[in-house]
Amino acid sequence: MTVNIAIAGSSGRMGRTLIEAVLRNSDTKLAAALEITGSPHLGKDAGEFAGAPCGVKITDDIERALKGCDALIDFTRPEGTLHHVALCRKLGVRPIVGTTGFDDAGKKALADAAKEIALVIAPNFSIGVNVTFKLLEMAAKSLGKGYDIEVIEAHHRLKVDAPSGTALRMGEVVAQATGRDLKSCAIYGREGVTGERKDDTIGFSTIRGGDVVGDHTVMFIGMGERVEISHRSSSRMNFATGALRAAQWAMTQPSGLYDMFDVLGFR
Repeated sequence: MTVNIAIAGSSGRMGRTLIEAVLRNSDTKLAAALEITGSPHLGKDAGEFAGAPCGVKITDDIERALKGCDALIDFTRPEGTLHHVALCRKLGVRPIVGTTGFDDAGKKALADAAKEIALVIAPNFSIGVNVTFKLLEMAAKSLGKGYDIEVIEAHHRLKVDAPSGTALRMGEVVAQATGRDLKSCAIYGREGVTGERKDDTIGFSTIRGGDVVGDHTVMFIGMGERVEISHRSSSRMNFATGALRAAQWAMTQPSGLYDMFDVLGFR
């Protein structure tokens, strides 16, 4: 079965990688390439970014472009993604959302849309990262007591949100496995005289610089030993490959809110 896919933010770094992945995959077809009004890339052949013109012109007529599509892959910004998901709900298109930084109202809007369409959302679509999430869940159940937990992440200098969605998800996985609420136990910055580290807190450290695609490490620090679980990305293609897998999987699913643990059968 060939899946007709639309790509949001098609001229961005992730959008270009997604286009390349779709064009390479024999089971997917690039059906639409979307950009914001005013983009200098409107009207260009989306395949040019992958070095192979494909006849699909980049457009800002989102609703018209989505008609006839099976899935939309969206790694853009919260406000744009929410608009796209609303149109997907109207047209019966399955959104695959890698956008991060949603507030509570945005998360509720996604959950409401998922009552009528299959929607897959994940802070990271890399297969390796999601295996790392599973390893963290296992480690946290054994190392949750008597070990201090710190999450360290690094990304390129242009990333606009911090900590990354992947780092926050790692914190959520660890918190859930150890019976904590991340909202009440997370520490996002330390400065000055902070006092001794409190038990059951989860610390986050953020690094921004250069062209780092994405590095994440969770440290379980005990007395006399330290366990580190890390994942490092050297290319965005692993995110694109996972998103395509999610799009193909979503084609056979009923309406609902899913993540990569569902796609990979980890539940």
